[in-house]
Amino acid sequence: MKNRFLLLAGLLLFICFTAQAQVRKVSSLRSPNGTTLIELGIRNQQDLVYRISFNHKPAVLWSLLGLRLHNYKTDKVVNAQPGKTTSVRSSFRWPLGETSDIDNSYNALTLQCKTTGTPYQLLVRVYNGSIAIRYRLDLKSGSTRLEEELTEYNLASASTVYQYHEESLFRPLKLDSLTGICDQPATLVQKSGLYLSIGEADNRNYTKCVFVHGKDKNSLKLQFYTDTVGRDKQVTIDTAVTFDKSLLSPWRTISMSTNAVGLHNFSQLNLKLVEPSNTNLENIRPGKVFRVPISTEGALEGVDFAAKMNFQYIMLDAGWYGAEFRTTSDPTQPIPAVNIPKITSYARSKDIGVILYVNYVGLKAKLDTILPLFKKWGVSGMKFGFIDGGTQQGLAWLDQAVKKVNDYGFVLNVHDHYKPTGTSRRYPYHLSQEGIRGDENSPDAFHNMVLPFTRFLAGPADFTFCFPNAKSDFAKNLKVSKGQQLALTVVYFDPLQAIFWYGKAGDYQDEKEIEFFKYVPTVWDDSKYLDGKIGEYISVARRKGETWYMGNAAGLTAWRSSIPLSFLTPHKEYIATIYEDDERKGILKREVTVTSQSQLNINLKAKGGQALIIRPKIRETR
Repeated sequence: MKNRFLLLAGLLLFICFTAQAQVRKVSSLRSPNGTTLIELGIRNQQDLVYRISFNHKPAVLWSLLGLRLHNYKTDKVVNAQPGKTTSVRSSFRWPLGETSDIDNSYNALTLQCKTTGTPYQLLVRVYNGSIAIRYRLDLKSGSTRLEEELTEYNLASASTVYQYHEESLFRPLKLDSLTGICDQPATLVQKSGLYLSIGEADNRNYTKCVFVHGKDKNSLKLQFYTDTVGRDKQVTIDTAVTFDKSLLSPWRTISMSTNAVGLHNFSQLNLKLVEPSNTNLENIRPGKVFRVPISTEGALEGVDFAAKMNFQYIMLDAGWYGAEFRTTSDPTQPIPAVNIPKITSYARSKDIGVILYVNYVGLKAKLDTILPLFKKWGVSGMKFGFIDGGTQQGLAWLDQAVKKVNDYGFVLNVHDHYKPTGTSRRYPYHLSQEGIRGDENSPDAFHNMVLPFTRFLAGPADFTFCFPNAKSDFAKNLKVSKGQQLALTVVYFDPLQAIFWYGKAGDYQDEKEIEFFKYVPTVWDDSKYLDGKIGEYISVARRKGETWYMGNAAGLTAWRSSIPLSFLTPHKEYIATIYEDDERKGILKREVTVTSQSQLNINLKAKGGQALIIRPKIRETR
């Protein structure tokens, strides 16, 4: 028996050694603080592979890299030579984000990959806690078709993935039982306790890849843009992606944390991976948006309400130029009930901007015409509707359209299934987008508590808040308390935040309940994710100037805790104004004095929430 055991142990050791020996390491790169490591190698003398460790523990095991192109042999790598390592220690100002200054420190290298056909480059960046890789290929002549991107992710241990597609509900399930597709960014929790967010950055003209189950038990791989038909059937929309003269893939990103809220250290990673434009950021005005009825009178009343509520914009949504999907509807010709110049003139007198919605049908037909016309009318911004945010053709068109809107100085919100990949740094007037299941689609408290740890890691999202009023409780849309609605305007980041989405100006009479919306900003100097568990609860504090705003929210079960306020300036007193749910489904307002030594006691019912404004205490002078 002993001999059999020794024989078996020796055999297992031999197998493990042989498996490791199959990979010839060619390069490695660590993060600036040394916690994050990527190793690159060639397996079986033909496959380019990588693996990642975090805090000296494996996170991603040897996984395939590469491209398969038509008429260009690139999928078999016979050699790889690393270039010189570059160390970048920098930061940049970003007054449109969750923090006004973004650290951009990383180490980088370029791997020259020799194949049996056309060589290519693998660009690698390693941040503290994140890895980013992309492919660059110069074609010898003409164009080519990318048949498959081979990138895969073999996770180091059993994992739970939060599966979703576009504006669907989230479904947590074991990775080894994943069927169908999962959108990017995907959040996974390993059995070891490691949290991962896997996504993409700088996707301008590629295709919206989705994740499917890979060949190994705990693995994912990329698949070209795929949509769902019915409940279970998936249809691949982009079967191939074409390139002319050169190919530059999106960055493939992997971010890691030992806890859920730590993933938000990487919520601005996509911006770091995009080259900036020379746009003057100080000219861009973020703010809160009120959607008005489709009439001149309704818009004028909306302007007054927006000014009263300290909003920055009103928006005329679908219908102001006719039925949005008809080719006969012309966005250069408002319907008789809408006088755009009159609306914009009055709005300017109140320091309110006007945003106009245009459907994809009208955009493709009239974009170059409406941009100078909207500028003449005095319009401040645009909302794109029902764009193609998935196919290569759609993304390439959108990139050029956003550039044109940016060059005209219109703030922009892109709606429907498009998700950000950081290109707002190149076109910073592009402040927001949908790509989220918001209040229009009746999300529940579980969904609300998953979003901060998944979709919002990619960037801002227009959640379209449906806050109740005297005329409607929006029971069809709203599945959480009023207190949670207030809290989510802090928890969810959106520089162009739509509030009172289905309300009318005259319907909001209870100023005490909506007072918080007057004060809450939409961009921040600093942000702290204090506590949270995916699907269960979250606490976020954000600072604008010297004032802190805080949002606490619970999922489908009650949440009781205590949150230290150590983020406050030491030796300074603050007045915390707390807006929370009362016993009559209304909002209770109270005030307490706090310092950096204080603890905030959390006692939220299921689906509840509270919002705080924490202002420095002003000392009276005699």
